[in-house]
Amino acid sequence: MTGHKPFSELTKDFSPERKAKIASLINQLHEEMTLQELREALDLHQTDLSEQLGIKQAAVSRMENRKDIHVSHLKKVIEAMGGELVIIARFPNMEVCINQVALQNNDS
Repeated sequence: MTGHKPFSELTKDFSPERKAKIASLINQLHEEMTLQELREALDLHQTDLSEQLGIKQAAVSRMENRKDIHVSHLKKVIEAMGGELVIIARFPNMEVCINQVALQNNDS
């Protein structure tokens, strides 16, 4: 016997409030990912992404470690991964999808 128990058994006595908080945290973790985590979740290697973007693998590594990235660069990366970039502004009483972001072809 290993002493291991299923997660469902460990959490069966949790209050509904605690279960809801755990579910919320799990959803938040799924919603918030770094570019590296996203790339890895999609089972892409840096070399795969670099080929899609027409840049060197080292440039992908640097980009993944940046704290700030241009929206136009982020759009290219997400599209190279097969996705679509959507920008949403959240306010206390509403969410607005921003669709007027000018994405230029230059790197400036």
